[in-house]
Amino acid sequence: MRRISRGAVLTVVLALLAGVAGGWLGSGRFLPRPHAQSLHEMVHHELKLSVDQDRRLEALEQDFAVRRRAREAELRAANAQLAAAIQARHEYGPEVEAAVERFHAAMGALQLETVQHVLAMRKVLTPEQAAKFDRRVSEALTNETP
Repeated sequence: MRRISRGAVLTVVLALLAGVAGGWLGSGRFLPRPHAQSLHEMVHHELKLSVDQDRRLEALEQDFAVRRRAREAELRAANAQLAAAIQARHEYGPEVEAAVERFHAAMGALQLETVQHVLAMRKVLTPEQAAKFDRRVSEALTNETP
């Protein structure tokens, strides 16, 4: 049987490490990621809103912020209920099921209010603005960017 030199083993190990490092760097984990612009930023920075549109959208956003905070508080309460139920029983029983259902109801309500808010925002826009808005909403929902 042939003996492999220490230098050959070291070369293989270093080549393997270089390949892993290259793959890691090439995957973008080390490079800064581009900032994904929020729908709010896009509307206010790209759509060239009129003063009236800006005022109307601001009112919609303030109203939604209050409702969103209430829904998020309900989500946190449902999670706390779930944690307590799991801690008390350590099994899937009626208490855990009730907490899961409460969480799902709160999540569904938040999603519904968010969709209603987005559609209310759209009504404030001109047809040209709405087309850009629709593309951005579609990208956000499908995680697709051009």
